[in-house]
Amino acid sequence: MRILRKSEWAILIFIIAFSFLPTFGALFRVLEMAGGPAIMPTNPRASAMPVPIVLHILSSFLFLILGALQFPPSIRQRRPAAHRTLGRVVAAAGCLSAGSGLWMTHVYSFPISLQGSLLYWVRITLGLLMIGFIVWAVLAIRSRNAFQHSALMLRAYAIGQGASTQAFIGIGWMILVGTEATGPLRDVLMVSSWAINLLIAEALIWTVLAPRRRSAARAIQKNPLRVEH
Repeated sequence: MRILRKSEWAILIFIIAFSFLPTFGALFRVLEMAGGPAIMPTNPRASAMPVPIVLHILSSFLFLILGALQFPPSIRQRRPAAHRTLGRVVAAAGCLSAGSGLWMTHVYSFPISLQGSLLYWVRITLGLLMIGFIVWAVLAIRSRNAFQHSALMLRAYAIGQGASTQAFIGIGWMILVGTEATGPLRDVLMVSSWAINLLIAEALIWTVLAPRRRSAARAIQKNPLRVEH
C-alpha cells in the first residue's frame, strides 16, 4: 500500500534536498575528525574541542532528516506509532542540536569576522527558543493539543533549518558579489535567514495547519462520536 501521496513525496524530497548542503556536508567533517581524509577547510575549533561539534552535527542531521518525515499527513494518519516513535527521536535530537549549538556559541572563540555581538545574541536566543518550543510541543501533544504541537514543532524546525537557508543565501551572495560576506554584513545575512524561515513557518501555521484544525473541529461537531488520534 502506498503510504505517501505524490504531493507529499514532492514536499519530502524538497525538504531533504534543501537540507543536503549543510547536513551532508557537515558529515564529512565528522568523517575527517574520525581519521578520514581532510576534505573540508581547516577548523581550529573542531581540532581543539571536537566532541561538541560532532554532537551538533549528528543531532542536527537526525533532527532535519527525520523531522522531514513528520510533515506528511499520511504518515501520521496511517502510521501513528511510527510517527510517535520518530517524534521522540526528533525531539531529543532537536534539544541536543540546540544545546550543543548554545555551548559552541558561548564557549568557542570566534573571530569577529565570523561572529559579532548581533549573531552571538541571536544564536543564544534562538537556541533557547528552539529547546523551549520542543519541550512545549511535547507537553502540548500529551494534552492532546495537536494544533499547538504541530505549530511549535514547525517553529523549532524552522530554527533548526537556519543553516540550510544561510548556505543558500551565502552562496547567492558570493555569486552576486564575488566575495564571501564577513563581519557585520555576515551577521545580518545569517540572522535574516532565520527570520525568513520563521516567517515561512508562521505562514504555514496559519494557512495550512489552522484550516485543518477548523475542518477537524467541524467534523467532530457533525459526528460527536468520532475519536481523533
